[in-house]
This record gives sequence, structure tokens and C-alpha cells, in this order.
Amino acid sequence: MSRTNTTFGLLQAIAAIAAFAILLWSIGLPSFRFAEAASVTSLSDTLSDSAPAVGSDHTINFITPSGVANGSTIVVDFSDGPFVVGSVNFTDIDVFDDATSLDVAANCSGTEQIGASFSGSVLTLEFCSGDGGSLPTSGTTTILIGENAAGGNAQLTNPSVGSYEINLTVGASDIGSTRVAIIAPVVVTAAVDTSFTFTVAGLPGGTDVNSLVTTGTSTATAIAFGALTDGNASSAAQRLSVSTNASYGFAVTVQADQQLTSSAGADIDGFIDGAFTNTPVSWTSPTPIISDEDTWGHWGLTTNDATFGLSDPFDVGGAGNRFVSASTTPVQIFRHDGPADGTTQDIGRADVGYQVEISGLQEAGTDYTATLTYVATPVF
Repeated sequence: MSRTNTTFGLLQAIAAIAAFAILLWSIGLPSFRFAEAASVTSLSDTLSDSAPAVGSDHTINFITPSGVANGSTIVVDFSDGPFVVGSVNFTDIDVFDDATSLDVAANCSGTEQIGASFSGSVLTLEFCSGDGGSLPTSGTTTILIGENAAGGNAQLTNPSVGSYEINLTVGASDIGSTRVAIIAPVVVTAAVDTSFTFTVAGLPGGTDVNSLVTTGTSTATAIAFGALTDGNASSAAQRLSVSTNASYGFAVTVQADQQLTSSAGADIDGFIDGAFTNTPVSWTSPTPIISDEDTWGHWGLTTNDATFGLSDPFDVGGAGNRFVSASTTPVQIFRHDGPADGTTQDIGRADVGYQVEISGLQEAGTDYTATLTYVATPVF
């Protein structure tokens, strides 16, 4: 073959390729993209007890940008530490899509929406194919693990003192990580590429906490109401301080191990008259009924955190004097949705006040006691 013919053939091939490229350009090429992992937002894991080597409930909240399709899974990894699973199984797990509870079983052999099982310290929640379970995009998901689940009777056991990472894989593409701090009671520290410090301090008598002017003095580790008398409320307060640069801030709860109880078994019940009120209302004195010992005395708490996230349920910005019962379940008393400096009121600092009042029917006793536990949780 001559060089001229070779050159001519090459030019023909180039022309054909160019024409084909122009044709594809004119009709449009298909677009190919690779799926990328998205980060879940507002992720937190709140423990019911942050002490080392004890059982604790976990409340995991997050928003998943991509949702979870039917047939997909959520994987929660507790292996850092690790948290000990023990006898925890599907009966100790609840899953909520916003406020809607999804049915949970041991596997997907029945009609339940989710099969829940542990492999070591890794929990897999399978949204059973054909049973209708799924999560929408940008919806709020809550996972309860432990005795906080309906019918739950077992808890994960905390590791030793330290800061531990908990990782989530949500659906086909979303991921997230948070941390929890396992600490001795009262002082909480944690680190997840951020700083977090929580302290409790005592306050003198005469401190105004949401229109409650305290009658007694407290320390960081003790509240002594002293001798109680008929019709005279006694009160004291503590100061909570949080320093953090966590982008979504923090929440602080308090929980009592029991009602104020004497060695003889008598107790001072929760505000109001043993009703254990959890919606803040104005303080009222006990209304004693001789046949109902719950009405002989009660105690409750208030806070001067005016912003309380995005609301003011204790009416700090108004007349104040709003109380809820001291409770054996966690009560949220301080919250902020961004970085905090540990000193600015409503952002890094808040006071919580405790008040008790009895009637003349309250049983005598010199050793009424209860133990309070504060839990501070960063939200990443």
C-alpha cells in the first residue's frame, strides 16, 4: 500500500470518529455519577448513667439525609470500649420514625418491620423486605436501647472511664459518629474533635432561681434542706456550667435514685401530692389527706435556663416559679444549641433550684435522703 493511500485512510477514520462524536454531542450523552456517603446530622447518644462498669440505657437521635429504604439496614457499632451487650436483645430495643413506633422482632421471619440482632458489640437493624418499614429522607430517628424501651429489662454495660466513639451506618449511604463520656458522677469530660467540660457548684442561701429565693446553702456534692416544718418550704440550688465548641451544643438532665426516703421507709413524694408532675406549673403547698400519705409532703425542681433550646417551659422570661417533680427518670434542665463558654447565662451557665414542703402529717425522720445524678450530653 502506498503512503498516499495510508494517509487518505487515516484521514477517513479521523473524520468518521469526529462525526460520531458530534452526533453523540447533539443527542446528549448519559450522565454517570458515583453515590457518595452523606453525614447524618444532629447525632447524639444520651446515656441514662455515665458511671463506669454499670448498666445504662442509650437514647440515640439523628437525622438521615438519604432515609432508609425497605430492605436496608441501620448498623450501630458499640465496639469502642467496648460496651458489653450481655442479655440485651430485640425486646430491649425500640425504633421511632419521628413519633411513630416501628415493630421490632428478633429477625424478619414474621410481619414485624425491623429485625434487631447483635453480633458482638455491633447492632444491626434490618428493615424487613415487604413488611413496610422504612425511614424518610431528612426525618428524625430515635433508637432506644435498654430499660427505656417498652418492655425492656436489660441494658448495655458501660466500659471503664474514658471517651468512646459510637459509629452509625444508616441505609445505603449515610454515616455518622458521636462520642459518649464514661466518668465519675458530677464532672463530665468528653472529646470528639471538640472540647466539653461540665461542672456543678454550690450556691448560697438567698439565691434567686426563677423567682425561687433559696433558704439554704448547697455545695457541689450536697444539698441539705435541714429540719422541715409544717407549711414552710425549704430550698437550695446548684450552678451548672458547660464549656464546649460542639456545633449543636448540649443537653443536661438530672435524675433521682429515689424519692426522699427515711431509714424507716417513709418518703416525701414528688410534686404535686405524689402526682410526679412533668409539665412545669406554679408551686403549691401539699394538700394533706389523712388516708393518702402521698399528699403529706412533696418536692420538686426548677431552672433559670430561659432559652431552654428554643422554648421557655419554666416561664423564666415571665413570672417564673414553675416546677416539675424530682423524678427517677431524667428531667432536662439545661440546654443550648451551639458552643458555650461556661459563664454566660442561658448559654454556658444555668442554676437549678430544689424545693421541699411538708404538712403536719409527714412522718418524723432525721435521715430522709435521695441521690441526684446529672448527665451532660454533647450533640454533634
